[in-house]
Amino acid sequence: MMNRLKPNAKTISLILGSGGARGLAHIGVIQVLEERGYQIRSISGSSMGALIGGIYAAGKLDAYREWVCALDRLDVLRLLDLSFSGSSLFKGERIINTLKELIGDREIEDLPISFTAVATDLEECRELWLSSGPLFDAIRASIAFPTVFSPFIYHGKQLVDGGMLNPIPIAPTLHDMTDMSIAVSLSGKAKTLSDAPLPCVQEKEPVKRQKYHQKVLDFIDGLQRWNHKKESTDEAGFFDIISTSLDAMQSTIAAFKLASYTPDVLIEIPKNVSTFYAFERAEELIEIGRCYTQQVLDE
Repeated sequence: MMNRLKPNAKTISLILGSGGARGLAHIGVIQVLEERGYQIRSISGSSMGALIGGIYAAGKLDAYREWVCALDRLDVLRLLDLSFSGSSLFKGERIINTLKELIGDREIEDLPISFTAVATDLEECRELWLSSGPLFDAIRASIAFPTVFSPFIYHGKQLVDGGMLNPIPIAPTLHDMTDMSIAVSLSGKAKTLSDAPLPCVQEKEPVKRQKYHQKVLDFIDGLQRWNHKKESTDEAGFFDIISTSLDAMQSTIAAFKLASYTPDVLIEIPKNVSTFYAFERAEELIEIGRCYTQQVLDE
């Protein structure tokens, strides 16, 4: 863990890494930074980091937090629009359109905070920095994880998830005129059972749901239990393979990026606090982000 916090530093460049649902921890990170008086002047993000960072730059993070914390597993499933193109499981347009209605689309260059979303150009095999044009075009490109969401066509280029090549995009902030840089990696060392629990993360009471709603969730849980039972004697499930593979790839790339570009402060969220698709755990993941940020800043 690195921490070169300057005593009088107030303006920061914030780098938000990729990691699926774990990216909800970024909300907690931003909350703590604001509470302690830091001014975020620049944001660079990949995948979920681009989504959270872009929404914050648009001034709508509170609205998004309230919305995402109200989602349960069934709501998340409803946001997935099946794709019949053969190139991906989902189109990804329903999520983006829902967020546009909630947040309102903006031009990146009109945002009060400098913002860069990182995507991957499939044809040229290189990362692409999106710092102008429609905000949700940049976000859509940066979250387009291959096989899960369809590639986003941008000026004739096929763009996919920025985390494929740069899961923690520090380079776009290197020339910022800010006091310091803070990077948030979602590929931190896995937390083990022997590790002490974080004191600020409390177990939440189960949410009471309508009878019909609960039956649907019980059915989904039943399918998952059956699938896991089958996997124990057979092989890992489709989403488990995707999640584990992505974790391994991004952890390796993130380590190389951090060795090349060292931020002033690094906040690491353990890679095993959540699967890539556990978006129904938003409230808990936000609290985890708060805890780790408080811990690092206090040190």
